[in-house]
Amino acid sequence: MALDTKLTLSLLALLTGVADLESPKSRIDRRHVVELESGTGAGRADRVFSDHRSIAASSSESLDLAGTLETALGSTAAMARVKIMIIMAAAANVNNVLVGGAESAGWLGPFADVSDKLVVRPGAGIALWAGPADATAYPVTATTADLLQVANSGSGSAVEYDIYLIGASA
Repeated sequence: MALDTKLTLSLLALLTGVADLESPKSRIDRRHVVELESGTGAGRADRVFSDHRSIAASSSESLDLAGTLETALGSTAAMARVKIMIIMAAAANVNNVLVGGAESAGWLGPFADVSDKLVVRPGAGIALWAGPADATAYPVTATTADLLQVANSGSGSAVEYDIYLIGASA
């Protein structure tokens, strides 16, 4: 099984103003591309997990990055390193989606501490990636630091989110 990955992030912003003799403008036009070939090591990935998920009100789930995640083809997507993580909260959510390490065996990855949480508001998303020259990326340690916790920030209604994880088995 081979995995080729290309992540493209594009930002275009145009700020315009009014002045006496001209209309000043400031333009941002930035495109960033990360390409990963199939395999392990720098610039490579061989594991993928993607899913549309739902979390009941006031609940959470712990995703086992080193064990139980299953690919679309039915194999286990056990990761030793996360190279790309994208999480998008459904626009229809009432509550926020909270993302961070679990209290027990929490994955630190991009977090300084397992108590750190990212807040993903309804209709919003987060994207995290390691550069193609980065062989370390965001390490996962099976059984001791491999659980990514995703939680519903409130009561009253469920939240839905999409998750995409690209990683390497070694």
